[in-house]
Amino acid sequence: MKQQTFKRLTTAAFIAAAAFTVSPTVMAAKAKQPTMSEADFETSKNLYFQRCAGCHGVLRKGATGKNLEPANTIKKGQKRLERIIALGTEGGMNNFNDILSKKEISMLATYIQIDPPKPPEMSLDLMKERHKVFVEPKDYPSKPMHGRNWENFFLVIERDVGKVAVIDGDKHEIVAHLSTGYAVHVLKAAEHHNKLHAENPGRFWYTMGRDGKLTKIDLWANPDKMVVAEVQVAYDARDVAVSGDGKYIIGGGYWPPHFVIVDAATMNPLKVVSSRGVNVDGNYVEESRVAAIYDTPNQSSWLVAMKELGQMWQVDYSDLDNLRIDKIDSAKFLHDGFFDPSGRYFQIAANASNKMVVVDTETRKLEAIIDVDKLPHPGPGANWNDPKCGPVGGTTHLGVGKVTVWGNDPKGNKANAWKECYTVETDGPGVFLRTHPKSDYVWADQTKHPEPEVQQSVQVIDKKTHKIVKTIRLTKKKGYAAVHFEFNADGSEVWVSIWNRADSKKPNGEIVIFDAKTLKEKARVKGLYAPTGKFNVYNRINHVT
Repeated sequence: MKQQTFKRLTTAAFIAAAAFTVSPTVMAAKAKQPTMSEADFETSKNLYFQRCAGCHGVLRKGATGKNLEPANTIKKGQKRLERIIALGTEGGMNNFNDILSKKEISMLATYIQIDPPKPPEMSLDLMKERHKVFVEPKDYPSKPMHGRNWENFFLVIERDVGKVAVIDGDKHEIVAHLSTGYAVHVLKAAEHHNKLHAENPGRFWYTMGRDGKLTKIDLWANPDKMVVAEVQVAYDARDVAVSGDGKYIIGGGYWPPHFVIVDAATMNPLKVVSSRGVNVDGNYVEESRVAAIYDTPNQSSWLVAMKELGQMWQVDYSDLDNLRIDKIDSAKFLHDGFFDPSGRYFQIAANASNKMVVVDTETRKLEAIIDVDKLPHPGPGANWNDPKCGPVGGTTHLGVGKVTVWGNDPKGNKANAWKECYTVETDGPGVFLRTHPKSDYVWADQTKHPEPEVQQSVQVIDKKTHKIVKTIRLTKKKGYAAVHFEFNADGSEVWVSIWNRADSKKPNGEIVIFDAKTLKEKARVKGLYAPTGKFNVYNRINHVT
């Protein structure tokens, strides 16, 4: 098999173009490894990237998910692997029986019994070749061109078609479908609460696709001019952040393992920093993926989560030529997190270690580690006030139906700080938790449960009583799940996605809008392609959690 070179990434993204140092035929010649045709190997490679690599890693060494190297998978055998892929597990793995065909499931089971291919690196020069400007900064409009309340816009990830939908939160109308990177994971903008105060915070948004493409969006522009620039900084990626002064963007790579600093105005890549290194156990890690990245509200720095290293890197962007990086040891495998209300402490899940890690961005040191249940996953997080513990934060779990809540106010409630306050048993494992200061409730999804009736339902928890007051099933359609929450700007509405987990090039999902007080359905926004995460402009730039 000839080595392949990377071309412009399509929806198949990084895997379809991966360069192999060894052909599948040669790899399969190793003892006990099965064989595949080159065509089936290519197809399986795509499927693995799209469905499996996020949890199990490009090199299949595991993190949130288990190690899938042949030494482990061959022991299970073809039939058992097919069953696990089809039905999922109670530990949090999705069921793919309604998403993949029997042939695809069979091919994936065979593929993970063969040594994984190693993708190539990506140079700064290659990134610059993949930099495009569609609207020059000098041509940006000086005021909003559409007459809409852009600060109550929702930006909604349309995962499988590589788009972001812009929705008018006042009118519940789709404004635009914007072409971005494949399977955008996160969108970020400069925030109001940062001490550096970027100009017009919330106007410019930056997306990170799983294909490593960063896209810049201007919400003041007319819909056909909202996408103003893009650059590809990795082949597989998850997160992005904006500096507090609005000058720089940072994008983190899963592969290659690095982060890249980009000029926010032009999207020209400026600096690449490798994330490979020695983990908290003293072992060298080649696939040290960059997970969550956040701007620190009170410092001129970003927090960069090194997933496999078990380290938070606090990266000072005040001097790019002499980049200061404080490496803070914590626990593996760091994934996603959120700030406390003060903006000083960052709370992040080390999900495969079953811990929440707390970093003090003022001292640039580890503040605390909180033991929680199996595979915590807070997503963008939730902070609220509890009658007993005072200010608290919370997380759902990928591996168990539970919400864990801890105190997070060491200044005003020292006795309860970084200690478990209470837990709530839910019907199934979930991915996201969300609330609002004006709301009496916390909303939790159950997307990771293998049973449709559970993964299609969300649960509403009373902040005072800690009881589930309502379970709402959003759909009964085969292959659909309820996922992710976002409040509108004034906190009166809760938006929930109905996500079709099967790939589709046609509108196949919708958003259900609930009254935040009565918990009754108000409206549905249809015409969306696999909607997942949603980001309300006002709430995100004002640090409303």
